[in-house]
Amino acid sequence: MADQPINWNERYATKDTPWDSGRPSLELQRVLEEHRIEPCNVLEIGCGTGTNAVFLASQGFSVTALDISSLAIEQARARAAEAGVSVDFQAADLLAPMTLNRTFPFVFDRGFYHGIRRENLSGFLDTLEGVTAPGSLYLVLAGNANDPGDPEIGPPRVHAHEICGELNRLFELINLREFTFDGIVIDGKPVGPLGWSGLFRRRGHAHSS
Repeated sequence: MADQPINWNERYATKDTPWDSGRPSLELQRVLEEHRIEPCNVLEIGCGTGTNAVFLASQGFSVTALDISSLAIEQARARAAEAGVSVDFQAADLLAPMTLNRTFPFVFDRGFYHGIRRENLSGFLDTLEGVTAPGSLYLVLAGNANDPGDPEIGPPRVHAHEICGELNRLFELINLREFTFDGIVIDGKPVGPLGWSGLFRRRGHAHSS
């Protein structure tokens, strides 16, 4: 029997969102510093309530952030207003044709790829192809199949060869490392699922102006 589609607005309305830590990803911060990613136009896909998008904006990035849940986007806009930063939040189906009509030098994905890859990987890659250009960086944080814990707890899990192979159509790998998702609470208990942090660069040669 096929799984029922997830009602994302309902999940946000009932706060059944264990991935929503409410604080910026430590791994995102580490990658920005370690790879010296300077403020630029950045797209966050699957932004949820906007914690990381607001953080990026506070660091000087020009941020566009998308999520399928209109309720999450409402909450994200309120978060940005409270923080006094400007973020272009949009409710959007990431598998539908993109209407952004632009590409981004940096794309951030905390938890979207690992959920969509079994549903429609080719459609997701088409979306990534449309929002990146040769040389664009893509940082993906995904669940890790090496996690020894209960597979029913935490994010969907991916093997290293899967994440590299599935993204190989568009991207070359810069760095893949294990990390621990921070700030996640499930059934009232903090948990630290093992993750993959993958930084990739879009294949091809960047055009010089």
